Amino acid sequence: MIDNIAAYHFTPIDDPQALAAQLRERARAGELLGTVLVAGEGINLFLAGDAAAIAAFLAPLRADARFADMVVKHSRSAAQPFARLKVKVKAEIIAFRRDDASPLSGRAPALAPAELARWLRQGHDDTGRRVVLLDTRNREEIGYGSFVDALTLPIDNFTELPDALAPHREALRDATVVSFCTGGIRCEKAALWMQADGMDNVLQLEGGILAYFEQVGGYGYDGRCFVFDQRVALDPQLQPMVDGAGEIVAAAV
Repeated sequence: MIDNIAAYHFTPIDDPQALAAQLRERARAGELLGTVLVAGEGINLFLAGDAAAIAAFLAPLRADARFADMVVKHSRSAAQPFARLKVKVKAEIIAFRRDDASPLSGRAPALAPAELARWLRQGHDDTGRRVVLLDTRNREEIGYGSFVDALTLPIDNFTELPDALAPHREALRDATVVSFCTGGIRCEKAALWMQADGMDNVLQLEGGILAYFEQVGGYGYDGRCFVFDQRVALDPQLQPMVDGAGEIVAAAV
């Protein structure tokens, strides 16, 4: 079996080129494939390979105080879902192009997956306010699944979110808004921007959909979660839609 990891961490990186070179060398040594993005604001990882090689790759990061708290989401597949290794230095580890959305100035309040599931079961947050789940992903991803009754936006790129959200803002004033995405990186930036833009009723789902699947399962979620590799999408049991030689795997019940 192949171990698949998804992780990101916002922290100041003084020399992104040097860190990218180190991570490239470690990934190659372990014959890992996938994508590593490095920027002055942090790192973003999607890697797959032997479990021991994944552990060896992560160990030096865990020993680095900058990444000690990085949350890593794991899933398994029968086949390697990536064709090659890509390590790139970017201006942002997820492009948003908003100066008021930097997690380096402090994180937006986060909601743990188990707490979100509890709110969904009771139908409101702990103060009695209605809960609105805001999907910050694009329309292709949403087509594979989302939380039931989530607010979805007709966007193709994350940078389009502010304009697409504008018509809904008045209707969200009396709600607790929980932004979510695949692994947490987009909903974290979106929540920060919304707060900076005057919305004080916004939380982010800690770890995104993948952490929710890992910790809770599929309660309140309809469908699969699109992932950016050859598995195409994962069901709430973290089973791939496509595994092996293009074979479509039935969703777990």
